[in-house]
Amino acid sequence: MTTLLLRGRTLSFRRWPETIDDASAYAYEEDGGVLIRDGAIVACGSFADVRAMTGDGARVVDHRPNLIVPGFVDCHAHYPQMQVIASYGAELLEWLNRYTFPAESKFVDAQHARRIARLFLDELVRHGTTSVAAYCSVHRQSAEAFFAEAHDRNMLTVAGKVMMDRNAPEGVLDTPQSSYDDTKALIAEWHGKGRQHYAITPRFAITSTPEQMEMAGALCREHPDLHMQTHLSENDAEIAFTQELYPWSKDYTDVYERYGLVGPRALFGHCIHLSEREADSLSQSGSVAVFCPTSNLFLGSGLFDYQRYRGRENPVRIASATDVGGGTNYSMLRTMDEGYKVIALNGEKLNPFQSFWQITRGNAEALSLADHIGTLEIGTDADITVLDARATPVMRLRMETVETLAEELFLLQTLGDDRAVAEVYVAGRPAKSDLSL
Repeated sequence: MTTLLLRGRTLSFRRWPETIDDASAYAYEEDGGVLIRDGAIVACGSFADVRAMTGDGARVVDHRPNLIVPGFVDCHAHYPQMQVIASYGAELLEWLNRYTFPAESKFVDAQHARRIARLFLDELVRHGTTSVAAYCSVHRQSAEAFFAEAHDRNMLTVAGKVMMDRNAPEGVLDTPQSSYDDTKALIAEWHGKGRQHYAITPRFAITSTPEQMEMAGALCREHPDLHMQTHLSENDAEIAFTQELYPWSKDYTDVYERYGLVGPRALFGHCIHLSEREADSLSQSGSVAVFCPTSNLFLGSGLFDYQRYRGRENPVRIASATDVGGGTNYSMLRTMDEGYKVIALNGEKLNPFQSFWQITRGNAEALSLADHIGTLEIGTDADITVLDARATPVMRLRMETVETLAEELFLLQTLGDDRAVAEVYVAGRPAKSDLSL
């Protein structure tokens, strides 16, 4: 039995912090301890109390003065797009055709898929992310490679092979029947294996025929415990094209409603240009709108109205995500830095406790996995990130004047990146220090 006791300042959220002074929303220990046994958290509190419970049997790792938080959760990313990140000068539909689809066609090669999966998960760990909802390519072997690599690391992931049978090059197309058959086989092989979760993944309405959308809906009915992930209302041209392809629909969201793809485990990337009717639909179905600020800014798609969706009479559930490779950084810290700016441009401010709630417990709740990840609560998986707010010369200088935890969190969010991540634990195992740098 492996027992590990982490010492440092600990922070974990109980709920959404209503204000910057809402201290009851989180648990913070200036000298905290997290006791890990066989990959799970078995105690968390003051170091003195946790140490007294364990006696001398645990190996102590002292991370003081660093901050120990739950591992970050990324709710939308495309692992096959690692080699198109930072591609110049296109909006969404052109960007897909010029950069994304050619890159994804390479994933017919299982060795290429395994190499990129390994590098992608390395990069997430380097930036403090311990769980991700990932899109694979259309090729079954791309999903097999991703799950195999994640399983070898004992990382909790949600992923799926995309379903695409039109409006893309031949090398990245399947058929309604093959997409159904491949998805069924992948679910049987990988869903529930270790910490792996399968997501039914029609890329978006533009790249699926009505016949394939029917297949996606059938899969959701047959496997109601699975996630479903797709894209919604990212770009004006995308919305117009969707309406051309589905002229009977009331709006973009209505397409997904018609095929039974909304619900509490449905993850809709972007959701920038939703009407009130569409926001009502997501709210009433319990679906999740995934905020992807760096990609929305990079592709010029628009500004996600975070506070409008949260502040409605019927709030929309919200997640946040990097959306690599339209997104420009693997870091959830950088993601929320850009998210802060997007929200500010909409006339609101997101306080740093709310940001850190979002990338930990908030995103875990959005994935319906908060009983496993996103907190430091007893019984959850020991996915943990250790943050150093003095990691760079500029951060050290600013920390000389920081007086509160809120200021430190905002500093980490604004100036932090992979250098601010001192260590990462995946199911209790040190993972960042284990990377071959």
